[in-house]
Amino acid sequence: MPQLLANWNYPTAIRFGAGRIAELAEACRSAGMKRPLLVTDPVLRPLPITLKALEILQLAGIEAAAFAEVKPNPVESNLRAGVEAFRDGGHDGVIAFGGGSALDVGKLIAFMAGQTRPVWDFEDIGDWWTRADPAGIAPIIAVPTTAGTGSEVGRAGVITDEATHTKKVIFHPQMMPRIVICDPELTVGMPPRITAGTGMDALAHCLEAYCSPSYHPMAEGIAVEGMRLIFENLPRAVADGSDISARAQMMTAAAMGATAFQKGLGAIHALSHPVGALYDTHHGMTNAVFMPYVLAFNRDAISHKIKRLAGYLGIADGFDGFITSVLALRAAIGVPDTLADFGLDGRERLRIAEMAVVDPTAGGNPVALTVEGALAIFDSAMTGDFARATA
Repeated sequence: MPQLLANWNYPTAIRFGAGRIAELAEACRSAGMKRPLLVTDPVLRPLPITLKALEILQLAGIEAAAFAEVKPNPVESNLRAGVEAFRDGGHDGVIAFGGGSALDVGKLIAFMAGQTRPVWDFEDIGDWWTRADPAGIAPIIAVPTTAGTGSEVGRAGVITDEATHTKKVIFHPQMMPRIVICDPELTVGMPPRITAGTGMDALAHCLEAYCSPSYHPMAEGIAVEGMRLIFENLPRAVADGSDISARAQMMTAAAMGATAFQKGLGAIHALSHPVGALYDTHHGMTNAVFMPYVLAFNRDAISHKIKRLAGYLGIADGFDGFITSVLALRAAIGVPDTLADFGLDGRERLRIAEMAVVDPTAGGNPVALTVEGALAIFDSAMTGDFARATA
């Protein structure tokens, strides 16, 4: 047996529960913020949950401003505008408020506000994070309003390089939020399609982390329980957005997925990232479309683990039963069967495959991802023919 050697991190302070947004001002004081910049997106900016958060701060005497220039698949120009707003406003911290895009951009604004090098110098490659000046990183409070990415417990942000249409992961340990407020009441207004897409993103995180060959038993255990919560609660949350219990369990599962995926991700994300960058698709829904086809591709390497997972979830027939359950879950919440149903064509298939194999998540796939393998998965996902997704 090879030597077991790994680095593990679970440090995030999370305030979880309905109504805990009321603690936002106190959280700012705990993090040393007097003039925070609340970073959100243009859809959330005028909504009651955002206005209430700003009111909580105002009533507590905290001078906050809002920045909402964040695209669903954020790009560098969003980050540059946010850093400018942070510096011009004399802000001393960031409240990242929203879904994965707003959380990522908020964390990146706090990170880049005190840096002099371009953001691409801090891509999650080797020890590139050590290039940053840690004294220039502002404190962060994260407030998720969706249940999917789990970015609130992460030390990285994803942003698209507009010049190359590639998604890049920017990493630094101090990008970890000081405090996270997970209030499931903030997710009640999510429409069913966004609830479905973000929930499937959380499932992809848990599933790929579980299947990754890296050694991390703690992350693996968290991933397994996260998947149980998702299978049991995602259909409920989609069917009845006011089901606060289901919303709470999904918010928990989202944080668990992002905690678990320090173990690794895989081909679901490696293919989803270039599709999102090129076609501006919803990340979680793109993951959901690819999921069963990647499972089929990885079958020989993961069938024993999926059999054990299926037993924990109460699913009969091992791998076949599990993939059937994934398909049933997708159908129940409105996930398209194929990439064609999702609105894609095959014109960029080779470019997507070439981008997928160099995506930083590809290395966690249990089967080495080659261009030929990525093409096989893509073609299978286009047609719905699982037999084409062979390693």
